[in-house]
Amino acid sequence: MDVATTNKNSTRWVFLGVISLGLFMIGVDNSILYTALPTLKTSLHTTSLEALWIINMYPLVLSGLLLGTGTLGDKIGHRRMFEIGLSIFGVAALVAAFAPNPEILIAARALFGIGAATMMPATLSLLRTTFTDVQERNTAIGIWGATATLGAASGPVIGGLLLEHFWWGSVFLINLPVVIIAVIGTTTIAPPNAPNPEQQWDFLSSFWAMVAMMGLVMIIKEATHSPIDLGIIGGAAAALIGGGWLFARRQRFLTEPLLVLTVFQNKVFTAGVLGAGFAMFALSGTELLTTQRFQLGEGFTPLAAGLVTAAGAIAAIPTSVLGGIMLSRVGFRPLISGGFAIIAAGAALCMWAIGNDSLGLFIGSLIAAGAGAGLVMSVSSTAIIGSAHPRYSGMASAMEEVSYEFGTLLSVAVLGSLMQLFYSWFAPTQVADSFESGLANPQLFDAAYAAFNSGFTLVMLVVAAVSATVAGVTAWLLHNNPKETDYAHE
Repeated sequence: MDVATTNKNSTRWVFLGVISLGLFMIGVDNSILYTALPTLKTSLHTTSLEALWIINMYPLVLSGLLLGTGTLGDKIGHRRMFEIGLSIFGVAALVAAFAPNPEILIAARALFGIGAATMMPATLSLLRTTFTDVQERNTAIGIWGATATLGAASGPVIGGLLLEHFWWGSVFLINLPVVIIAVIGTTTIAPPNAPNPEQQWDFLSSFWAMVAMMGLVMIIKEATHSPIDLGIIGGAAAALIGGGWLFARRQRFLTEPLLVLTVFQNKVFTAGVLGAGFAMFALSGTELLTTQRFQLGEGFTPLAAGLVTAAGAIAAIPTSVLGGIMLSRVGFRPLISGGFAIIAAGAALCMWAIGNDSLGLFIGSLIAAGAGAGLVMSVSSTAIIGSAHPRYSGMASAMEEVSYEFGTLLSVAVLGSLMQLFYSWFAPTQVADSFESGLANPQLFDAAYAAFNSGFTLVMLVVAAVSATVAGVTAWLLHNNPKETDYAHE
């Protein structure tokens, strides 16, 4: 191997590190507010609904725009999109850090979503074009996925550490040095931008998708609220149905639709989408509720609660890399379906840990669930981007990210809302409307905490049931256990 080839190979892996920095930052911002939320509620005097939107606005905008930004990257070039996304992220960090009220913070979180949606599809598309060898690409995707998981794991810990020494705005300012390093790295070693001006792009499709998802989130939130506001339910249903219909209708008239539905005929692709979405569904809501349980119920500091929460995400890092390495030998089925079986077992162990009041068992359950999710996530990404024709690489990359972010969005909305509903079943009437108020009431704390644990147990039952179901569905989709995708060599 000559010197030029050696340098090219090393540059490839260094560039993977630069790409991964952007993904790390996105992962951190998905989870950093889990530990910061109690502090934010106090500092900005947020309502429960405002708190929901502070958390959910980011994945909502992100998942709504991803399909559009994926194809826009095909048009103007993925390197350019990555650079634009980094810049928007930096601006959003400044706005969020100094937000004077919940409304400005929600707007800043939307801006974060725009930046992340601009950046994320570009990372996978750049990775696919940079790593042409199939085995190298699988390994690179495994590392890429592990980095995203590391970001998710680091978020609660970084958030807790910053809150112990600085004000709440510091959890957003932490993005700035990462942005600067990634910009310098991209400018220095990224491959030349490769636009395709003939590629079509349509913003309205993304907008209608976002409207539909916003309606879905509001339906979930209001359906688990008592009393139910039928006006809100009706408006949300109109947004869901109308946005979904307008999105689907628009795709029929586009020469280059944002979503080519025929790609779901590929069972490996479909299994990958289900794997990515439901792995995040299992992890995200669990992480949010865990930080609240230990901060509000056990009196843990934000840092200590973040360290407990991070156990699951940290466990996913080695298994994510291992999944990418093992794929060509063991195939998709044992990794995706087997991973979900492990997640289900971890959720069941969590229920047992809560019943026995065992911190060690609880952490062990998070580690088990995280390890299973890691196996699922890295190979799910490979399943998605490798099952679509190269001309649809932007769409496939965007769909991969949509799956993850929609899983996060759905998890926080569904599991967070179910937690409040289940808590209200067991809590004293005086504090049944909010577990935060119940756990803050010295006279009713014991009863409220018992109700919270009962609700948490039922939420874990939901996670276990969903994970077991997805394990069965993906096992059926992958019944022939393929070891590579249709377009792995293209």
